[in-house]
Amino acid sequence: MGLRRYIPPPPLSEFVDQLWYYEGYSQPHAKERLLPDGSMELVFNLNEDQMRVYESTSEPRTFRGSVLVGAHSKFFVIDTAEQTTVIGVHFKPGGAFPFFKLPVGELQDRHVGLDTLWGLKAVELRDRLLEAPTPDAKFSILERVLLEQAAKPLGRHPAVAFALMRFGAVQHPQSVADVTGQIGLSSRRFIDVFNNQVGLTPKLFCRVRRFQEVLKRLGMKREVDWTRIALDCGYFDQSHFIHDFRAFSGINPTSYLAHRTEHLNHVPILD
Repeated sequence: MGLRRYIPPPPLSEFVDQLWYYEGYSQPHAKERLLPDGSMELVFNLNEDQMRVYESTSEPRTFRGSVLVGAHSKFFVIDTAEQTTVIGVHFKPGGAFPFFKLPVGELQDRHVGLDTLWGLKAVELRDRLLEAPTPDAKFSILERVLLEQAAKPLGRHPAVAFALMRFGAVQHPQSVADVTGQIGLSSRRFIDVFNNQVGLTPKLFCRVRRFQEVLKRLGMKREVDWTRIALDCGYFDQSHFIHDFRAFSGINPTSYLAHRTEHLNHVPILD
């Protein structure tokens, strides 16, 4: 079947980028690096009731069949064997916080089992997803549960909404200093509010998004002008660019280029 996507209508569409379902995922490699993109993800393994994630150590952390992935500032590693049949929610940056009763900044660079956050509801939800006969039926269940779990009113802090819009501008994105000067909050207050709703500080979020812009510009190009990409994406020089690339991916740009796939944030780990 491959990959299926569903974009929910408002109000969820303001917070959820897409619901997705993948069946039949099979790779020749056992593990993949997942690169940070500044957003959060909710993932259900529908093949077995466990998920293994490799974070900062060689030993995996094991969760039950559903896990919330916090906003990351570095890569982590997944077991491809557990991706055979999976469904998930890809939140927009700053989109996950209404559905979980804690500041999402506490989840930076972390994974947490959904049962830890939602208790028995998480177990019941996975059972319902397993029983649903079609991907569309599964999407409908996820959509309803998210609406039930959402905090009311469903909305971002105005300063966070404004900052995300300015940071994400296709042309002439604004800096943290530019935005801070326009929102009427102190720098410390803005950092706290942004971190609580997005999961990263404003500065770190902008660095991750700049890294993502690099990956987008690379795409599947065969010939790459690294100097031009670094300058166009706002890096001071080549060493600044390489330092940030390594910090977020764990590898250098040329190694990424040699092992990238059509899924730009998934990098095979070859033994």
